Amino acid sequence: MAADADAAQSAAAVPNWHEIVLQTLKRNAVDLIPYVPDRVLTPLIQSLHDDPFFTTFATAREEEAVGILAGAWMGGRRGALLMQTSGFATLPNVLASLVVPCQIPLIMIVSERGTLGEFNVGQSLVCRTMRPVLDALAMEHHTMTRLDELEFIIDRSIKQAVATQAPVALILSPLLTGGKVFA
Repeated sequence: MAADADAAQSAAAVPNWHEIVLQTLKRNAVDLIPYVPDRVLTPLIQSLHDDPFFTTFATAREEEAVGILAGAWMGGRRGALLMQTSGFATLPNVLASLVVPCQIPLIMIVSERGTLGEFNVGQSLVCRTMRPVLDALAMEHHTMTRLDELEFIIDRSIKQAVATQAPVALILSPLLTGGKVFA
C-alpha cells in the first residue's frame, strides 16, 4: 500500500511535457503566443491561456502568426508560434522572404503529425518535406522525443535563436506528446 502511494506521489511530481514547455517559455521571457488550434497542443494552449504572464490567442493561419511575431520582435517583445506539421506547408515563402533574411528569431513549436500511424496522406507528405525545407533555409530545428531532454533543448534553442537572431523550429514528436488519438 505504501509503495503504491509513493509511486503515485512520485509520478505526480514529474511535470508533463506541456508544463515544461510553459515554464521554459516563461523563464526565457517568451510571452506572446499566437497559435493555430491543434488537438495535440490543447493542454499547452489551455495552460498558456490560464497563465496571466502570457498573451495567447488563436490566428486564422500560420503566416498571420509569423507576421505578428515579426512585428513583436521589432518592437522588443519575444514570442512563439504554436502549430501542427500541416501548417508548416504554408510557411516557406514567409520564412524565406521575411524571417530568415531579416534575422528574426522566430520560435516555432510544431506538434508533429504525419508519422507513427497517421491516416491523413497530406499530413504525411508535409511531415516528410518539413525537415528538408528547414535545412534548405538553413534553419535550426530539433525533434524532441524524450521528456528528460525537453527543457534543455527548448531552453538552449530559445537562447541561441535570440543570441544569433535566427529562427528555430522545435518539433514535438508523438513519442513525447502521445500524438493525436485517432477514432
